[in-house]
Amino acid sequence: MSVLKAVQDVTDRIGARSAETRRDYLGRIERAREDGVYRASLSCGNLAHGFAACSPSDKAKLAGNKALNLGIVTSYNDMLSAHQPYQFYPDIIKAAAREICATAQVAGGVPAMCDGVTQGQPGMDLSLFSRDVIAMATAIALSHNMFDAAVFLGICDKIVPGLLIGALTFGHLPAVFIPAGPMPSGMPNDEKSRVRQLYMEGKVGRAELLEAEAKSYHSPGTCTFYGTANSNQMLMEIMGLHLPGASFINPGTPLRDALTREAARRALSLTAEGNDYTPVGHIIDEKAIVNGLVGLHATGGSTNHTLHLIAIAAAAGLQVTWQDMADLSEVVPLLARVYPNGVADVNHFHAAGGMGFLIRELIESGHLHDDVKTVWGLGLSGYAVEAKLIEEKLAFEPSPRQSGNAKVLAPVKDAFSRTGGLKLLTGNLGKSVIKISAVKPENRVVEAKARVFHTQDGLQAAFKNGELNHDMIAVVRFQGPGAVGMPELHKLTPALGVLQDRGFKVALLTDGRMSGASGKVPAAIHMTPEAMNGGAISKIRDGDLIRLDAEKGTLEFVGDEREFFSRTPATEDLRGAHSGMGRELFAGFRSLVGAADRGASVFG
Repeated sequence: MSVLKAVQDVTDRIGARSAETRRDYLGRIERAREDGVYRASLSCGNLAHGFAACSPSDKAKLAGNKALNLGIVTSYNDMLSAHQPYQFYPDIIKAAAREICATAQVAGGVPAMCDGVTQGQPGMDLSLFSRDVIAMATAIALSHNMFDAAVFLGICDKIVPGLLIGALTFGHLPAVFIPAGPMPSGMPNDEKSRVRQLYMEGKVGRAELLEAEAKSYHSPGTCTFYGTANSNQMLMEIMGLHLPGASFINPGTPLRDALTREAARRALSLTAEGNDYTPVGHIIDEKAIVNGLVGLHATGGSTNHTLHLIAIAAAAGLQVTWQDMADLSEVVPLLARVYPNGVADVNHFHAAGGMGFLIRELIESGHLHDDVKTVWGLGLSGYAVEAKLIEEKLAFEPSPRQSGNAKVLAPVKDAFSRTGGLKLLTGNLGKSVIKISAVKPENRVVEAKARVFHTQDGLQAAFKNGELNHDMIAVVRFQGPGAVGMPELHKLTPALGVLQDRGFKVALLTDGRMSGASGKVPAAIHMTPEAMNGGAISKIRDGDLIRLDAEKGTLEFVGDEREFFSRTPATEDLRGAHSGMGRELFAGFRSLVGAADRGASVFG
């Protein structure tokens, strides 16, 4: 089935813009494939180091250079709920490899930090940079050149994009991503949000707040709201890097383990030594990237991916812009209502039909490219299924034709909105993005005077002092990648939500991030150029009239533009924010990082 003209136009535009860089990339991975993974060509000392810790039987296989060897790159740690389930995955994967006379080794680990833990703390300044650290750690893990394919164990915010960027650097290798799944549903997310706002108003204490948070985040697995972590899983499936139906199966279940075993077998079936060679560099092309963007819009996914998908595409030699994303948003319907875009969580989304239902709807309506390569074979339609265990064997059955809950997951004909949840804002202040799927239509246009802050703590202090009880566009600047690493500013969400509930017209304008939990308050984020680079946001003063129109896609200073642009940009002494909690080690990253609309990457 052919795709809609608007979708094809964006795909063709990316392909044409990327012709030279994509050709260079494909040439590099072809040369790497030709060089091969010939362990016998390693010196005896090299090879002995490579299998010294293996069992005698695995050593014999590796020494003979005939058995396939699967690399495992893992983000396991046992502090973070999303990554704790990965503790036992290597043993499952190794056993599955041995069943087909192959071997598997943990090639390396990558760091995995949680924005939920570091929210509003100094460590959050390392969050975005951790993506590129993970990419480099992935490259180091695979640099031993001992592997015919690799599997990647990652789930949360920066981990999956970092792993994929690293995997694409080794684009000649097959790559399968293996999720851990979401925790079972706990306290409803809207109830948790209500308690947070009550705490900000002083109506409940810390004990009540902690109890609510602990009931929401209560067991191994990802958080259940539709933030960046679960947007990652959607993307890996809709881009063909997961097994079908794998994204939202809970941890510790027989089906989860069966999918992990099959993922290992599948990765080994795609190597250059077989007849179905499918390297990751061939899977991630302009069609796969567009499919990912369509999925992001259709589900109201994380704004972080306006950064990550640009950086991922660049790793595959593809050049993607915010305008590409905005053009797709105009034609992609919103089909999912998952918190913060609704009251349901990802478990409810999965039960309603999940990824299989979503993918079939979008293929049949012409919004997705079906003619793509995936780790499951040719054609994305192979993902319009549900994964099940039938008599203890893994099976894939067609997903239901009707949604199990039309308030959570809708068919295209009954879409919640005719357009996607992410939009580009442009105007005399520069460029930014906004997520509107959770913003009520009456709150999408705000014209108000600016109140300027250089830290989120400054805004919170003003709120607690009762200084913000009026219509306002809060400007929180010097939060960009070159300034302090572009932290998420979710600490502001409860305060701004309280002000909106009091009847004030409020919005946020920042060169920082708000990510996948962007909620009911309109937030113009990722402002480019950032304040650190003298962008227009650095010229805004208290009392300036700003107009944010998310319907028209505009963000503007209203007034005498000549006077505005003649102003000297504000400056900020950031030395205090560049040390402590490891931040001093990232001075090089802050000096190298690119603009948000280029993916905020340190790789150029």
